[in-house]
Amino acid sequence: MFSKACEYGIKASIFIAINSYENRRVSPKEISKEIDSPQAFTAKILQDLVRHNIIKSVQGAYGGFEIEKETISTIKLSQIVEAIDGNSIYNGCGLGLNICDDEHPCPVHDKFKIVRSELKNMLENTNLEQLALDIKSGASFLKIKKN
Repeated sequence: MFSKACEYGIKASIFIAINSYENRRVSPKEISKEIDSPQAFTAKILQDLVRHNIIKSVQGAYGGFEIEKETISTIKLSQIVEAIDGNSIYNGCGLGLNICDDEHPCPVHDKFKIVRSELKNMLENTNLEQLALDIKSGASFLKIKKN
């Protein structure tokens, strides 16, 4: 459903938020390792997130990526998705057809409209804080740690 870049962007944002709660900035290397993403690809995604004011980049010896604690609860998942993938997830055809609309619907058009609407609702009503706290509490995870 999401592009690979978007998946990585969501995971990176959650990881940065978790560390920001602990007053820790994280390096691109740490992020790419945690989310299993190539480092150069991760760096590009992080630049997009910085450009869209979702995360903050701090230069220098104690630099890295962070999110101001007071803004973590205001960042919606929809902002991250739009920063990386734009709004095509809300408009695209469920079967990938170039032309698919109410006048020329694909076989799943009407059903997919409902799915897109529910997805949009979920993305607009889920914030980064909810996701980060679920991971901190152990209710969900980003990566299964191997012993």
